[in-house]
Amino acid sequence: MAARRRAGDDQLMTRQLIILTDPGQDQAAAILTILGRPDAFEVLGLVATAGNIGLDHTLGNCLKLLELAGRPDIPVFAGAPLPMRRDLVMAEHVHGPTGLDGPDLPTPAIRPQAQHGVDFIIETLRSRPEGSVTICGLSPLTNLALAFRIAPDIVPRVKEIVAMLGAYFELGNITPTAEFNCYVDPEAADVVLRSGLKITLLPLDVTHQMRSTRGRLDAFSALGNRSGRATDEMLTFSEAFDLKKYGWDGAPLHGPCVPAYMLAPEIFDGRTCAVEVELTGKLTQGMTVVDYWQITGKAHNAFWVRSGDANAYYRLITEAIGNLP
Repeated sequence: MAARRRAGDDQLMTRQLIILTDPGQDQAAAILTILGRPDAFEVLGLVATAGNIGLDHTLGNCLKLLELAGRPDIPVFAGAPLPMRRDLVMAEHVHGPTGLDGPDLPTPAIRPQAQHGVDFIIETLRSRPEGSVTICGLSPLTNLALAFRIAPDIVPRVKEIVAMLGAYFELGNITPTAEFNCYVDPEAADVVLRSGLKITLLPLDVTHQMRSTRGRLDAFSALGNRSGRATDEMLTFSEAFDLKKYGWDGAPLHGPCVPAYMLAPEIFDGRTCAVEVELTGKLTQGMTVVDYWQITGKAHNAFWVRSGDANAYYRLITEAIGNLP
């Protein structure tokens, strides 16, 4: 069966989003892409989690990004400080000690909300019309899985989940077999993948094709706005690790694949298939096992994006960030 784009996703509509995030420079670029397209996205709130760095930093990084983009009106919530059942694994070696090293972003004046992020997810899904809220997953899925466990009535109220998670053909980036977001909290990923919801996954299989060459990074600064310059500075910092690791002409740019898919699904290819998470493997803990070739006959539970048009991708996110201050 040839790879195909998901049918019916070709017409852009304004989406109400809850963003799950632990920024992280690539997630910063994803958030700025979303904020640069208010015609396409209504952001209901950002829920910070521990992941790339500890919760104190990821929470502050969310606030910094909203101020950078001129959107202090969007609420930010602190979520879980730890995965559901495991010790926290972080990625300071990639993102630096603050998680957002690179640009000199000022201490934010805006403050996070007092409400816990999990409670915000539950309350929002209960109060909005059923099928109106999309979950934008940029981080480990801890907060969403906790919300589903605490309030199972909210599960069918979700419109869909679009998440950067997993790897199969590209294998792992934190272990030989596991992608970081899934490895940090595989139990959370398992809960979400068993939810029965419409799920689209943007794994390393596609994000590794979206390489931030020097020319693509320079294009952000050439926009002439503060958000573009900050994006260049952030990604220039974080790419150093991956350039050394892979020896490619540019580092993978993971996070923006999520909003890019929602904005332009036609530039991506993949197929619906069965996806499971390994929870106990000695060598494969946190691995996403993908029945891409339809071997097992198991029920399909996710649309797995395998490839995309990198030039169209960078045009899209650069244009979006160009709309910001």
